[in-house]
Amino acid sequence: MRIIIVGAGPLGLNLAQMLIRDRHEVIIIEKEEDRARLVAETLDCTVIQMEGTHPDALEKAEIRKADAVVAATTHDQDNIIIGLIARTFEVPDIIIRTDDLQFLSVAKKLGFRYVVNPSQTTSLIIANKLRGVDTIELSTLVRGDVRFMSVIVGEKQGKKRLADLEPPGKTEYIGLYRDHTFHFRGENPILEAGDEVLVITTEEKVEQIALLFQGGEPTIPV
Repeated sequence: MRIIIVGAGPLGLNLAQMLIRDRHEVIIIEKEEDRARLVAETLDCTVIQMEGTHPDALEKAEIRKADAVVAATTHDQDNIIIGLIARTFEVPDIIIRTDDLQFLSVAKKLGFRYVVNPSQTTSLIIANKLRGVDTIELSTLVRGDVRFMSVIVGEKQGKKRLADLEPPGKTEYIGLYRDHTFHFRGENPILEAGDEVLVITTEEKVEQIALLFQGGEPTIPV
């Protein structure tokens, strides 16, 4: 795979090292000159010293050939802008890092399916451990083409019940978050625009489910 990582901080560097080890083609975009030079000297990948929010930087990284773009800078607003630019180039996978939960919500409302919040994930694991609760990370459960995903409900699907939206293929709804309250599937909640629905499905159905909850026409056959 050809993967563009924007931001050579700890997250971007660790990810790049893992991907290079797995023999993926990695291109890193980093705006800080000294950091970009250091990365170029230590990692076996292409390094572009430019501002990642500039379309020219992504063009130089040949974004049209990219299989994925990871926006991993320390600025949430920049990461969302990078994601929007990548979307215009129809990059198959766009992953956005956010540190502020408000921007995490914004990114999901903009339709980005892969949004990570490292501080929230780490804090939750630590808090659970201090309470004596052992949690299972979803990454240890995902095998083959099984995917866990969350999707934001669009205006067109508001006021319908969750059960009214028939899941395609091998898909199960887990429940939904509304503000800070979780409603299980068995409650058959009435959907509201902005709800975050948790779904377990197969890889081939991910796009179809995203379109289903936005009220769009599926591009992948059932």
